[in-house]
Amino acid sequence: MSPGYRPEIDGLRAFAVLSVVLYHFRIPGFGGGFVGVDVFFVISGFLIGGLLWSEYRSTGSLVLRRFYIRRFRRLAPAYFAMALGSTALAWVILLPFEFREYGKALIAATVYLSNVFFYRGAGYFDTASEDKPLLHTWSLSVEEQFYIFLPLSLVLLARWPRLLLPILMTIGAGSLALCIWITPSSPTAAFYLFPFRAWELFAGVLLAIWGHERDRSWSRFGWLSGLGLFLIASSVVLVRPGPQFPGMIALIPVIGTLLVLGHSRAQGSVNDILRSPVAVFFGLISYSLYLWHWPVLTLSHYLRDAYSSSLEVIAWMALCVLLAWVSWRLIENPIRQAAGLPGWSVLGGAALGSVCLLVIGGLIYKRDGVPDRFGSEATIHIRASADFLQDWSRCTTPDNGPHAGLEICPIGPDGPPRVLVWGDSHVRAMKEGLDLAAHESATPGLIIWRAGCPPLTGLRKIESAATPYQDFECENATLQIKQSLASMTDLDTVLLIGRWAYYASGTGVGLDAQNTIQILPARGAVDLNRTQEDLLKSAARATVSNMLDHVDHVAVLRQPPEIPYYDSRAAARAAAHAGLPMAGAKSVVSQVPIQQITQRATRGDGVFRDMAEQGIITWIDPWGQLCDDSVCNALHQETGYYFDNNHLTNSAAVALRDIFSPVLARRAKALGANE
Repeated sequence: MSPGYRPEIDGLRAFAVLSVVLYHFRIPGFGGGFVGVDVFFVISGFLIGGLLWSEYRSTGSLVLRRFYIRRFRRLAPAYFAMALGSTALAWVILLPFEFREYGKALIAATVYLSNVFFYRGAGYFDTASEDKPLLHTWSLSVEEQFYIFLPLSLVLLARWPRLLLPILMTIGAGSLALCIWITPSSPTAAFYLFPFRAWELFAGVLLAIWGHERDRSWSRFGWLSGLGLFLIASSVVLVRPGPQFPGMIALIPVIGTLLVLGHSRAQGSVNDILRSPVAVFFGLISYSLYLWHWPVLTLSHYLRDAYSSSLEVIAWMALCVLLAWVSWRLIENPIRQAAGLPGWSVLGGAALGSVCLLVIGGLIYKRDGVPDRFGSEATIHIRASADFLQDWSRCTTPDNGPHAGLEICPIGPDGPPRVLVWGDSHVRAMKEGLDLAAHESATPGLIIWRAGCPPLTGLRKIESAATPYQDFECENATLQIKQSLASMTDLDTVLLIGRWAYYASGTGVGLDAQNTIQILPARGAVDLNRTQEDLLKSAARATVSNMLDHVDHVAVLRQPPEIPYYDSRAAARAAAHAGLPMAGAKSVVSQVPIQQITQRATRGDGVFRDMAEQGIITWIDPWGQLCDDSVCNALHQETGYYFDNNHLTNSAAVALRDIFSPVLARRAKALGANE
């Protein structure tokens, strides 16, 4: 250990990494353990900033080659080992669609852009975080981007030494202000992207510079170190993930970390704990533990479906510690301490390892996740699990006009839209069928969709699967769409598509029964005696009436039957993992008796039934092509028609496209008659 070694910093690392690990394994009491990453950011800024500033002040310059050799020697070997091990396991376990995404993530992580990759992939149909074995590399990418930004900034600013520190302070303050500003509207961007996280690293940098300039020994006011650890611990216990984080809340663990770093050499019981052998041990293996814990967690949970007991959770966590110790003992530490290892070999080895991982990731992606790894029984479900990606290349988000800020997607031939398709995620699921039907009938159309947002005016919603900002944006978009109808002068028909049973009942069903949605009037008092179904009926009638003031025809798609306990991914896993040891027993049902789902479906149908019977709207019913006399099935003639328990696949949408003929062909015939 070097003379400047500070064991208490390893103790702080231990606190941070154990908080993250225990949070990810869902240990009670660690609901905010993800703030351990914020602690790591501050520590990294403090150590790297101090190192660079010391070199700059003593020599007047920075040798970037030497800095990057140290970084590669410290970080690359353990990362390569984790990436190769995870890839081998992912080959055995992950389904083709997920393995293809893994290949893309492997490329992004290797070129230090996984934070951008996962930010861009955080969409409605995106796989859950537990299915992304490399998700944790987002924070490593943030740090690597910092390792590029800070040294280059110091080199560029070295010619103006008096301005250097004020500029660094301005950058840090600007990043904090941006983080606080953007978190309410785009918490995902604030969480993942470097510009909104840089302030945490710069906080550590500025502390290190201040200590260097003041010749600090970091050994005064031990009680402040205790206060800092209390702030971090409070964050771990009390902070919760959500739309308010990072924002102002992240200041709590950051300030706490600064207090510990600034006073951790002082005498006191808190600092003694941080310097204890157990804390130092976990601090020494913290990088490897962080690297290994997430792939172990995600892949084991993916294979097992769910852990059987608390003892199993402990066993998997113990495996994480064992792998971390082996990685640190045999890979990370020996290479880091190998004084005779020349710099060119470190850079060459890092480059070679990176190229190998890039080639592996590229091959996985190019071969579409290598679908022939699994047997024929899993094939139908595997194909269904990958059959939901549509071509949205024609979509735009106008900067001005009646649809400013809304994503609008043309379908059919080019031309002013004659049919508007408005709906929720069920529109996305039907997009390929709608587009093909519009082309076949030579009818230009326009799609506007927003997940979880009922296509009815005069409503607002509170949904468990959405953030308050997304709920607010749903209401705004609905009002904007209503107002835009008057400007769409060529429009003749509006088609409404939604998960009506979800809105009428207020909950999902079967595998997504935990999802809830509350529908409320957009304006006025809430009548507690009024059912959600009645409120939807009134909104539906008002919506249709308003639309008929602008168009000649309104059609509504009856929601496709829900298959409560079907999910193509879960079904594919059950078939693909059937022969693997330790594979969990996954129960997936691909069909449901009509009688079992009639009551729930009727609640959704009832929102429009009266208007359909009165001829006010055209009622489009897909049930006859998805069910026989007694059963609705997710599989049809060796083709998967369902992605999950309520969204259809592209294959189903294309097969069902003829049901839209009453909407599209009607307009085409009318145009022909006029000509």
